[in-house]
Amino acid sequence: MKSMITRFGVRALSLLTVAMITLPALVFAQEEGEAATKKSMIDKWVVDGGWTMIPLVILFFLTLMLVVYVAMQLNKKYFAPAALRDELVALMSECRVQSAIKLATESPTYLGRLVAYALPNVDANRPEDLGKDAVSDAVTDFTANERPNLMRFVDLLALAGSTAPTIGLFGTIQGMVEAFGVLAETGQADPTTLAGSISVALLTTFWGLIISLIALPVFYFQKKIAQSREADCVNAVEDMMNAAINTLNGEAMLARIPEGFGGDDEEEGADEEEYEEEEYEEEA
Repeated sequence: MKSMITRFGVRALSLLTVAMITLPALVFAQEEGEAATKKSMIDKWVVDGGWTMIPLVILFFLTLMLVVYVAMQLNKKYFAPAALRDELVALMSECRVQSAIKLATESPTYLGRLVAYALPNVDANRPEDLGKDAVSDAVTDFTANERPNLMRFVDLLALAGSTAPTIGLFGTIQGMVEAFGVLAETGQADPTTLAGSISVALLTTFWGLIISLIALPVFYFQKKIAQSREADCVNAVEDMMNAAINTLNGEAMLARIPEGFGGDDEEEGADEEEYEEEEYEEEA
């Protein structure tokens, strides 16, 4: 099912890419008239950019595929599904640690793997906090180990967004050098020819900026989502531990209420004791 969705997304992105390439060319061709239509749209917007367009076109398609893939990977159902979280919290509120670990082990989600890694550190010999510090350390270790895998494809978006303008600028500089080199050899400054050469040279910068404008905003957006997904899982483990601790120590905490905290109830009890003492003295 996942592979079918991926193939469908790639095909849709391919059609979108063709539309993005051809639509500006069609509009420009209508403005230029019949003379501009002699050159194909692919030649005008891609091929004329020179060999530097090859890595840019490859990077463009890879960026679009990364956008779709990262959005699919950061779906909430792969991290902390609400049903799984509620069930785990309910089990821990009953102090059923082994049942919670078993349920987490059966789940392939991020939360399931985190709980299966962290909860074995629960210390039943410390009912006051159940070894919460050890569980927190385990959570920290797990997230530190998983973060590189979690951010791997997200970071590739940042790499694509920062590399594409550099490649585009390289192609532009190369084209400008060639254009001015021809000008120096011929000694003729034909504005039409020079303008055409410069516009061709700027094609690579144009495509490099397009790739960057796609990749960088998506990178920052998906990075925030990844951090939010991780935080949700960590908070879920925190809620589980608090639920278990509160269950174990609820009655003990009530038993440790300081003397005199009861207020009016204690005053009424003292009045009753004093009244009973007076009655005993009168009978004596």
